[in-house]
Amino acid sequence: MNSVRYFIALITLISLAPGILLWFVIHPFARFWRKLGPVWTYAVLSLPMALLMVGVFLARKRLLAVDFGTSPPLIALSVLTIAVGSWMAVKRRKLLTHGILVGLPEVSQRRYPGKLLTEGIYARIRHPRYIEALLWTLGYALFANYLAVYIGFLLAIPALYLVVVLEERELRDRFGAEYEEYCRRVPRFIPRAVSRS
Repeated sequence: MNSVRYFIALITLISLAPGILLWFVIHPFARFWRKLGPVWTYAVLSLPMALLMVGVFLARKRLLAVDFGTSPPLIALSVLTIAVGSWMAVKRRKLLTHGILVGLPEVSQRRYPGKLLTEGIYARIRHPRYIEALLWTLGYALFANYLAVYIGFLLAIPALYLVVVLEERELRDRFGAEYEEYCRRVPRFIPRAVSRS
């Protein structure tokens, strides 16, 4: 079990920072990346992301020095957290294709114009994929039970909030008044209680 927890902790740390930082580079500079196109965008960004992943891997002994051990109650809680995140993923995947998820509309609006998602889970919250990502990260942290993964999770919360702010700015630029109206109707993260008349 210890090797499984270690592997989950390592994979979570290796993927967390590049996965979030990529959007700090894509969203604010979407117009620039559109001029470059998707192939060149991802070619240019793959090297720094790969270097960051290698850097985390090389620092793994220091990063994973504090291990709180196997905790069956935390593992049970992690299963529940990951299950809720997975349920959200199933709902999201019905509308958010893989191409949209990796940012093709942001880097190639002509080839991938995209549309504003307002139905399904997107009729309840505007950013289910970020809630899903946080739930999975929390689930992995609870399962692994390493200090560095908990810190990664805590740092991911404000980082993803800033990504959302940048993404919303880019969506306002793309969809204008339609997005403004959508924002008035649908909350960012926490769904409103359904009123029964």
